[in-house]
Amino acid sequence: MTRRLSALVVIVLLAAASVRAQTGPVIVVETTKGSFAFETYDNEAPKTVTHVMQLVRQGFYDGQRVHRALAGFVVQWGDPQSQHTTKEADWGRGAAASSGQPIGVAEISRRWTHTRGAVAMAHAGDPRFADSQMYVTLATRPDLNGKYAVFGHVISGADIPEKIQKGDVINKMYVME
Repeated sequence: MTRRLSALVVIVLLAAASVRAQTGPVIVVETTKGSFAFETYDNEAPKTVTHVMQLVRQGFYDGQRVHRALAGFVVQWGDPQSQHTTKEADWGRGAAASSGQPIGVAEISRRWTHTRGAVAMAHAGDPRFADSQMYVTLATRPDLNGKYAVFGHVISGADIPEKIQKGDVINKMYVME
């Protein structure tokens, strides 16, 4: 019995290590409400992860505000217009609400779904044109599966996204290296 239990523990640990090994770089998000980090799924969404990492390294998200925060649903950011409170009526809308360089492919996976803490790319109707806006789900949302590319999951500071409100600032985002 002890050998079977030990073998089972080893199998579970190997499976967990295998899942972790399939994830990519970790991105840290420092906000006015605290910091959280999310792992990325570069095996299943390589173009999305590469695009977001380029934006992060360029400082694109630094100083932006969260333009959408709906309790029990999502917190969303990634619109450069949100750096200006005078443009609040336009936050999240229009061509100026992105980096101007869409990813060009919809990397929607059946493996990674909209569980609580999923990080995904927002878009205005066509996932190929997702660009810089991303969101964190605050609850499991199966209604979003198959429509948006989940490219990461919160692994640290999971309580922070729930505290974030519209207008809170993304002080800095960086790739943990």
